[in-house]
Amino acid sequence: MAAVFAAGVGAGAINSVVGSGTLITFPVLLATGLSPVTATVSNALGLIPGSISGAIGYREELRGQRRRVLKLSAGALMGGLAGATLLLALPEDAFETVVPVLVGLALVLVALQPRIGTWVQRRRARTGASPRRDGGPLLFTGLTLASVYGGYFTAAQGIIYLSLMGMLLDEPLQRLNAVKNVLAAVVNTVAALFFLFAADFDWTAVGLLAVGSALGGYGGAKVGRRFKPVVLRTLVVTVGTVALVQLLLR
Repeated sequence: MAAVFAAGVGAGAINSVVGSGTLITFPVLLATGLSPVTATVSNALGLIPGSISGAIGYREELRGQRRRVLKLSAGALMGGLAGATLLLALPEDAFETVVPVLVGLALVLVALQPRIGTWVQRRRARTGASPRRDGGPLLFTGLTLASVYGGYFTAAQGIIYLSLMGMLLDEPLQRLNAVKNVLAAVVNTVAALFFLFAADFDWTAVGLLAVGSALGGYGGAKVGRRFKPVVLRTLVVTVGTVALVQLLLR
């Protein structure tokens, strides 16, 4: 119980700043004897408070993004529900072949985001095009597909969100991180609600993760908001690399 609670605190903190907290909680839940599916659904429900507290911690960065958040949340809701359905319908190794590729690509995009952003700005200057505040259909589609993955497993989901928004939105990384926390909360919530009617939970694990992630999420947001963009980007790439290695070794 102590290990599960501590994992929840750590996952909540990491999720609010970067993402990939599931890579802490999932192995711990498996070590307690839970089956992979029960561990996955219990993890999804238990980390909801952490996603919400992380979004609250980033509320200043969310100012002025209401329309964007509502639009992208609609895609996250649909994608999360689809991913939750796939978790119960497909073999466990169905997505595991694709997951490392997605995470690796996301890491490259996050690392190169400053150069990509500069290239996009120069191209807009040449063509006279103005940036779209919501990222257009490409961002909506990309985030919806990332949410399908998030509803299925969630590991490194936030890193994929940040990489897509970093390419297609002209916003500071901290403001994008705030949106990421809201989208993650939406995906976790809709997936968990679906699982309530279709899967078995370990309620002790859910309770421990919920309390731990709520504390960690808010605390992580308080610390993460102070990071400079280069520090935050370095942290994203570092945690994502660890996540990628762990996924490849599974």
